[in-house]
Amino acid sequence: IEYQMPMASAQLKSCLLIAGLSAQGQTVVREPAATRDHTERMLAAMGADVERDGLRIAVRPSALTAIDVRVPGDISSAAFWLVAGAVHPDAQVLVRGVGVNPTRTGVLDVLQDMGARLSLENRRVEGGEEVADVRVESSNLHATEIGGAIIPRLVDEVPVLAVAACFARGTTVIGGASELRTKETDRLRAIAEGLGRMGGQVEEMPDGLVIHGTKSLQGAECRSHGDHRIAMAMAVAGLMARGETTIDGAEAAAVSYPDFWRQLASISGEGER
Repeated sequence: IEYQMPMASAQLKSCLLIAGLSAQGQTVVREPAATRDHTERMLAAMGADVERDGLRIAVRPSALTAIDVRVPGDISSAAFWLVAGAVHPDAQVLVRGVGVNPTRTGVLDVLQDMGARLSLENRRVEGGEEVADVRVESSNLHATEIGGAIIPRLVDEVPVLAVAACFARGTTVIGGASELRTKETDRLRAIAEGLGRMGGQVEEMPDGLVIHGTKSLQGAECRSHGDHRIAMAMAVAGLMARGETTIDGAEAAAVSYPDFWRQLASISGEGER
């Protein structure tokens, strides 16, 4: 078939391309905006007949060959440490072996646009994927506007970028992210609620957030709503807040990052609770 996707979804695209390996003839998928291309890279590395031309991806029936793969570190998980390092007044953080596939690095672009002292070191290619060590240091952040074509490249990082915006000068506007209302929870509402409890000035829009930088947060009782990214974003906020922050449902972080709380305790020098 030839299919025009109604939304930018790497998961939907991947399902169709994998099915196309067993279909008769050519299968073509057209995206409304570029999404992460891990599947296309992996299929090509395994010998599949796959090609990309802009927002058009085509695949033909193919027999795959087994290969050995080293999976790079997930930039969505690294983002929590990068924001923590940027907003903390006395920090230097190096995250090793992070996948920096250009379809996923929107969070790096936005942090640099906000003035983060961030650099990529030891860049290399492993298993067809671009990898680097990412270093970030305490930074004097300023507000920015986030929207348009960059959203698919950072949609999972919006909650923690909202935390960064709380510590930036000026008003940050995030738009075009209505997809976040249909994740594990309504992430726009959940992060606005959590940061609001901590004294953050966050306004919900139908498809995004408006965050007025306050440079400070106050510890509070917050909820993860069973969402791993909300739990970890609130942890970064709590790391910077005055007083104690309690996150109900903090165990949700284990969905994508089982070692998160131990590593947070290690980085912050605080005991794990």
